[in-house]
Amino acid sequence: MGENNVMRISSSPSAKLIDDAISSKNPQSSVTCVYQTHIGGHWRSVTVVWNKNVMNHSVTLTVDSIEEVEEGGNDHHPTCKIDLKPWNFWAKKGYKTFEVDGNHLEAYWDLRSPKFSGSGSPEPCSDYYVALVAEEEVVLLLGDHKKKAYKRSKARPALVDAVHFYKKEHVFGKKSFSTRARLDNKMNKECEIVVELSSTTAGGSSFSSSSSSSNYNNNGFNKDPEMWISIEGIVLVHVKSLQWKFRGNQTVVVNKLPVQVYWDVHDWLFCSSSSSSSSLPGGGWEHGLFIFKPEGTTGETTTSDAEESGSAGGDSSECGSTESRYYSTTQSHSGGGGSTPFCLFLYAWKLE
Repeated sequence: MGENNVMRISSSPSAKLIDDAISSKNPQSSVTCVYQTHIGGHWRSVTVVWNKNVMNHSVTLTVDSIEEVEEGGNDHHPTCKIDLKPWNFWAKKGYKTFEVDGNHLEAYWDLRSPKFSGSGSPEPCSDYYVALVAEEEVVLLLGDHKKKAYKRSKARPALVDAVHFYKKEHVFGKKSFSTRARLDNKMNKECEIVVELSSTTAGGSSFSSSSSSSNYNNNGFNKDPEMWISIEGIVLVHVKSLQWKFRGNQTVVVNKLPVQVYWDVHDWLFCSSSSSSSSLPGGGWEHGLFIFKPEGTTGETTTSDAEESGSAGGDSSECGSTESRYYSTTQSHSGGGGSTPFCLFLYAWKLE
């Protein structure tokens, strides 16, 4: 275990870890996953944040404290941070202990040779494990090297599996943005989700380079842009005249599972670089928001804003705003049958 493996009590809630990806001047890809786990006789949320930029690559585990909630505070969350800098090879396999509400927790990981997808996501897709152990049970296990995790931790599988109910990812690109997600716990593997644009600059590959500049708006988009959303290589959403349908929703079917898809790409089309908020990463970058919510879950899906988003267009939002117009809330997991709640938020940042 290397000295650079840090376990600390965070001075701010886990939400700050999520916002770090968009407040930095350096492009920073991030993936935030929230799991519901059974620790110390209570259902607790465990937030896992993968961050990566040119200087750092890390994963942080934050466990919710029941005592903090009961006392009305939320400023201190037991947190275990693992740094994966290339020069810290010895730190890529380790073990750490910490406590939450008097419960002894152990974190084990092996990230010496993980494989990553071609999308640039900081979250590995195979050949690794990260395990969280409480009372000799593996209450949360990430990665595909499960046997190695059980052998190393000498712990048994939890009687109740952890539930993955939230994922939020920040991705960067010019015309194509991709992520992976298991939309339902019954699926054997994650689905590849890709968002593509027809063109982002005048003379783009999808249009003739001889097109008049008058056919493009101030952001370099063709005045009649199109957008495609595909899952597992199949185009399920095709939006024409995107300048009129920059907000909307559509229900698609993935492996017989109905999935609600919401999009809001207002900032891509109507926020010029000069009007973008200075807090945006790199300055002058705009983001599109995409939400994927399987139907028939136990969670409340969206606010009335999402229900109204099916109509073409919509009221203009402030350029550069990173706050979601939609949100998902989940009920307490009962361990019973039926679909488990899950919601994917994809923030797609368009590079100039």
